[in-house]
Amino acid sequence: MDKEDLKKLAQHLADPQGEKGIEVAAMMNETNIGMTLESIQALLIEDNENILEIGHGNAAHVKHIIKKAGNLRYTGIDISETMHNEAVRLNKEYEDQVDFVWYEGRKLPFTDKAFDKIFTVNTVYFWSEPVQYLNEVYRVLKDNGTFVLTFGQKEFMEKLPFTQFNFTLYTTSEMEETVSQSQFKRMKISEKEEQVKSKTGNETITRNYTILTIKK
Repeated sequence: MDKEDLKKLAQHLADPQGEKGIEVAAMMNETNIGMTLESIQALLIEDNENILEIGHGNAAHVKHIIKKAGNLRYTGIDISETMHNEAVRLNKEYEDQVDFVWYEGRKLPFTDKAFDKIFTVNTVYFWSEPVQYLNEVYRVLKDNGTFVLTFGQKEFMEKLPFTQFNFTLYTTSEMEETVSQSQFKRMKISEKEEQVKSKTGNETITRNYTILTIKK
């Protein structure tokens, strides 16, 4: 892929748009499913909980959440109108349990302490003001709630050619420091490794990533 192709891929990874965005999102769901399922596992979802996902992409994975416990309510929020529409289309069978919200990317349009569990996978690279955004997550999370933040580690991510375009990368300790500047008080760190197919070709690469399980 040449520089212009990599730049376009980076733009679609941050904010998928149109037909190409739908194609990239399907690929993202496939390559990120391991990280996503591990993040869902870390939430320890229980019956009757209200779950929020930040940056849901095409939300083809929502079925895995709905099956975790009884009487769940899932809300997904995304900055991409294309992803909002795709998520609604792919989750028609769960429409009585799921909501999708299209928003501007800075302020979460929910009341204080609205959610039992919140998670996000591979979105932190695009937060323009991470500490302020973490405080928004803190605001909408219940006092005894859990926030799971999952991201690819800097050493792995900086080897990917598209991350030179508007990605902010973090080591585990840099992200830990960023979270500590927010209102959140406690976190558990889990570093993981998996084999995945590259987003720029068919080769298999080893991805190192971190799951932070964060509490008030």
